[in-house]
Amino acid sequence: MKLLYVEDDPAAQQYIFKGLGEHGFLVEVVSDGSAGLERGTRGAYDLIILDVMLPDMEGYDVLRRLRHAGVQTPVLFLSARSAVSDRVRGLELGADDYLPKPFAFAELLARIRAVARRRLGEPEEGRLSAADLSVDLHRRTVERSGRRVDLSPKQFALLEYLLRHQGHVVSRTMITENVWGWGFESFSNLIDVHINRLRKKIDHGYPQRLIHTVKGAGYILELREDETHATRSGEDAVA
Repeated sequence: MKLLYVEDDPAAQQYIFKGLGEHGFLVEVVSDGSAGLERGTRGAYDLIILDVMLPDMEGYDVLRRLRHAGVQTPVLFLSARSAVSDRVRGLELGADDYLPKPFAFAELLARIRAVARRRLGEPEEGRLSAADLSVDLHRRTVERSGRRVDLSPKQFALLEYLLRHQGHVVSRTMITENVWGWGFESFSNLIDVHINRLRKKIDHGYPQRLIHTVKGAGYILELREDETHATRSGEDAVA
């Protein structure tokens, strides 16, 4: 998941950024409401985490302007203002959840996943699957044909993105924006390297491949019933 975190407290920024990154989330951080509004309006995010007390405008105003602009990205408020009236105000403005500070990081993770289930179509059981491949999003485990597959955090994020778009071609630019984030060069061959490493872990030793290269376009995760390793010698070529 790609998240935008709007928070002016450097300590909170570092804590949340590091923690969510370790759980495979791609997080972009901005420090004021104006930047949050600008990024939230033109960026493609799965969730916006928004502080209420920001230096230039309240988080409530950011949310109001986002909704007025037609942005329906889910919003989770984090705030030291924990009165019932504050929470009610945030929800009535269109927030999807409101978590008062201080909070346990485990609860933040649970709230993010709950929003994902409600708004992003994540299965209630927290699983994604394709053919005999199964991914548990909560435990962050991967199995194929019942055998565990160990992935690095970046490989897991890449596989999750491919699974959420299975049956559709995803370009390097899409992968860059949603798995690596701003500042990463989409023309770098690092994406191809990661795809090939992931493919070896997911497809090696199985008669049918799931991760395919679409020349000149990108990659696609799907089961192709009529193709096996023996008939597809050129699969590992760079797109």
